Amino acid sequence: MVFCATGLPLQSHHLIISLPMLTSLYVRHFAVVEAAEVAFGPGLTVVSGGTGAGKSLLVDALMLLAGARADSGMVRAGSDRAELAAEFDLADLPAARDWLQREELDEDGGCQLRRVIRAEGSSKAWINGRPANARQLGELAALLVEIHGQHEHQALLSRSHQLALLDAYAGHDDLLAQVRSSAVQWRELGARMRKLSGGDDRDRRIELLRHEIGELEKWALPPAELDELEANHKRLANAGRLAEGTAGVVELLDGDSEFALRRALGRAHAELGKLAALDDKLTPLLELLDNAGIELGEAADGLARYAQDVDLDPERYTEVDNHLARLHELSRRHRLPVAELHDRLAALHAELVELEGAGDALEQLAAQRQRLQDDYVSAAAGLSGARATAAARLGDEVSVLMAELGMAGGLLRVELEPAAGGEPDPQGLERCELLVSANPGQPPRPLRKVASGGELARISLAIEVATLGKDTVGSMIFDEVDTGIGGAVAEVVGQKLRALGTRRQVLCVTHLPQVAAQGHAHLRVSKHSDGDSTRTQIERLDAAGRRDELARMLGGVEITRETRAHAKQMLERAQTA
Repeated sequence: MVFCATGLPLQSHHLIISLPMLTSLYVRHFAVVEAAEVAFGPGLTVVSGGTGAGKSLLVDALMLLAGARADSGMVRAGSDRAELAAEFDLADLPAARDWLQREELDEDGGCQLRRVIRAEGSSKAWINGRPANARQLGELAALLVEIHGQHEHQALLSRSHQLALLDAYAGHDDLLAQVRSSAVQWRELGARMRKLSGGDDRDRRIELLRHEIGELEKWALPPAELDELEANHKRLANAGRLAEGTAGVVELLDGDSEFALRRALGRAHAELGKLAALDDKLTPLLELLDNAGIELGEAADGLARYAQDVDLDPERYTEVDNHLARLHELSRRHRLPVAELHDRLAALHAELVELEGAGDALEQLAAQRQRLQDDYVSAAAGLSGARATAAARLGDEVSVLMAELGMAGGLLRVELEPAAGGEPDPQGLERCELLVSANPGQPPRPLRKVASGGELARISLAIEVATLGKDTVGSMIFDEVDTGIGGAVAEVVGQKLRALGTRRQVLCVTHLPQVAAQGHAHLRVSKHSDGDSTRTQIERLDAAGRRDELARMLGGVEITRETRAHAKQMLERAQTA
């Protein structure tokens, strides 16, 4: 089954400007789903269905594709494996494209995540058709989707993500880049200074370098000389065979035997000379034999001289053999091919010069490092001020939104605390913690410690709306964000989700008609049984289907004309709001 969640036509002043990041999701033999493929469009897509129908299966599938732990209970009864796959459009996600390129998993600007879960409990995963591990799935998924609700996979619970979100909300990218650059360079210079001023370690290193340089200067050779040495070794090692062999070839060419080539060639020349006297056409061939005789004689003479001159010097062979043995020993010690030892000598020379001149170098590095630290302190102070201002503003905005979302008296406070250590840190002088209180009189607690899944989802929604368009994640998933609310608050939640859908792709699993009416597209999940097996079906609803589904959500199993009329009004109001 293939369903396209493209939604209803909108008025021109309500055009969706978000792009579809998650373009399709495919599941097969997953839980109670036999097979389904859903194509997603931009904006807010709502998912509804009866109790126990499996509305959250889409969310569960995405979480598994994001690296969540799998178990055999997720495989449909009677099947040997479950298959999940999702495709993403990365046109608006440069961070994800860069990650794929770094991991060498990129594929024409697109991205496909695939996972297979076997009935015995094992699973395998692929990114763009290449095998991937859970770490890779998690890192990539964090750049693609953000899941809010009663789940563990929530980027907003990470303190590093909270700080990044505050920085994005404040829009001080230049200050942050200055802080990061100064801190990184400061650390790099520190590493160089520690290497140069190593005390006893430095003295020992200098002594070792001098010893290694002395050995390499004695034995290491540039490429041309190394080739000549190896050729000499080969020649000296086989000197006896070369002398004996060349003498034997001379005997074959010009020896005393009647079968020697030069004697046979002489006989052939004499016989052809007689024939040439009878026919002039043979004269050119006779000249060829003349030339062959001359070349044969030169070859025999040359070989005879070579055989006499072959170096049978055992001492020279021992010297060359010892040189090569020392080279191979140095090769093992330096863990380099013999041919690269000469280049190693140059590198060790450079290091020795640097260490021996460490005094002047350290003074220069220390002065440079102090300038970097001054730059860091200045930029970090500016960043801290900007963060403090943005933190107060973000807290106020989210607190107002929390009240609108049914948490009257609740508040969010963005707490900044000094970073540990005191050295220049690429993230700045402070760390961030989002503290929330969902009800009046309750002290604010870290967002990651809020117990209620529904409250956490609505708080996350408030933060997302307040920071609309500030983070880089393309698709946001809200699972049962409307738990524990109803009436006007539910409609506000739906409106906020719809507003979020104008800037980001949003998928929301809901049981409230007020939220479902705000969707740009609507998927219905239903469960069917024939007595022997149970299947879940996912279908995209047209205008009439949406009206009937909202009527069901409003009035239960029995749908009346009044509930249909009410549902139609809700849809019309949402489309023109």
